[in-house]
Amino acid sequence: MSSLMTNSSAMTALQTLRTVSSNLATTQNRISTGYRVATASDNSAYWSIATTMRSDNEALSAVSDALGLGAATVDTMYTALTSVVGDSKGGLTALKAKLVAAREPGVDRNKIQAEIGAILDDLKNTADLAVFNGENWLAVDSSSTGYNATKSVVSSFSRVAGNVTINTIDVDVNGIKLYDKTGVVGASTTGATTGTFDSTTAGAITIDVTDTAGTTTTTTINYAIGATLDDINKSIKAAGIEGLSAATDGDQLYFANRSENTIDVDATAAGLTAVNLAAGTASDKAILDKDYDYFDGTAFQTISIDTIDISKLTDSAADLKVLEQYAEIVDKALGDVTQSSADLGATKTRIDSNSNFVKSLRDAIDRGVGQLVDADMNAESTRLQALQVQQQLGIQALSIANSSSQSILSLFQ
Repeated sequence: MSSLMTNSSAMTALQTLRTVSSNLATTQNRISTGYRVATASDNSAYWSIATTMRSDNEALSAVSDALGLGAATVDTMYTALTSVVGDSKGGLTALKAKLVAAREPGVDRNKIQAEIGAILDDLKNTADLAVFNGENWLAVDSSSTGYNATKSVVSSFSRVAGNVTINTIDVDVNGIKLYDKTGVVGASTTGATTGTFDSTTAGAITIDVTDTAGTTTTTTINYAIGATLDDINKSIKAAGIEGLSAATDGDQLYFANRSENTIDVDATAAGLTAVNLAAGTASDKAILDKDYDYFDGTAFQTISIDTIDISKLTDSAADLKVLEQYAEIVDKALGDVTQSSADLGATKTRIDSNSNFVKSLRDAIDRGVGQLVDADMNAESTRLQALQVQQQLGIQALSIANSSSQSILSLFQ
């Protein structure tokens, strides 16, 4: 039936043309933006996931920046510590060599002291100059407001089931600092065991260390038949009990406590009287300016590296003992600085590894988001060509459908 009021063919052609035009607009939008899912209306689930992952990726970008800053800071401190270790021309290595040379009889210790003074000045200058972004971990002031001995470098960001986790790589400044401007210097508490040492049978000495929280740690020093007090003293030193110094004099064992802990030495098994040492005051000073204990044959004395002065020492037995103690504490400090360098080196390697992983992770997230929302340009270009042809055909179909009504006029001619 031919009708002037309703042109079914034109309506069908128009509807088809509208659909083609809508699909063509969608394809053109994908080509122009590069996204298959550009807004929430395109695909709400994929758009939501992509938006969240893009946000997380920006957080990872901040993590990457933080790792870069942390790596630079650690590298600065590591470089300074390496310089402090030094070689034959400077640093603690050269300082130890000067002290060994000063042990020779008749040597001019005034001249050696001048060289030692220059080395000490260089060590302090190196620590003061180890600054990056306002951070100095080697020359600190632990009493200043806001001081925090734990330096943290942001290392990762993750989201699991809606829970955000931020992890860090921590550096303990107390373990690597070389100078502490106003750190507390502790006072030694001394005591001695008395009695006759008996090593005809094997035995043991127990040392209980009770910290400020009330937790007690026991260290047992075993000795064999025929052992001497010097043997026991070496074993005590090897145990590395924090705050405890030990020395021998004849048939006596002497102890000094430089810690906040209470140290109880039970030597009854050795035939000696037990000694209870009261809690001392901890030394918060750093590697190169803290006090070290040494026994002068009567009592414990304190010396420190940053105040070494051998200019007035003679060839007397007492002065030579002081020289030996200076060399010993410098060697100990050298070991501490070497260990600090190794620890920072390991931290630097860890930061570099994390930095590379974060960069790879960001790339992986970008690829994952791309799989969700990026348009396939090859497919879209092909679809564009097809839709353009369909549009042209739709226009022609609509034109034909509209022209069919004109044929009705011929019926009235």
